[in-house]
Amino acid sequence: MKKGQRAGDGAFAVEVEQGKSYFWCSCGKSSKQPFCDGSHKGTDFTPLAYKAEESKKLFFCACKQTDNQPFCDGSHNKK
Repeated sequence: MKKGQRAGDGAFAVEVEQGKSYFWCSCGKSSKQPFCDGSHKGTDFTPLAYKAEESKKLFFCACKQTDNQPFCDGSHNKK
């Protein structure tokens, strides 16, 4: 699996709302991190859809190196 460019060195804490869909930026180029703004156009990347099953805080990956997309798995610590 191809991994995007780093958009940060940690995780983005986001309060998600039950039933709402979120589109995680996989390329790392979005100006609306951790979510897609369409900056991937013309690349091999596409956003990853996530639909919240409940309202709670989740930690979305910023480094784009995670093996648990779209969530942080600590890969930013393995520079």
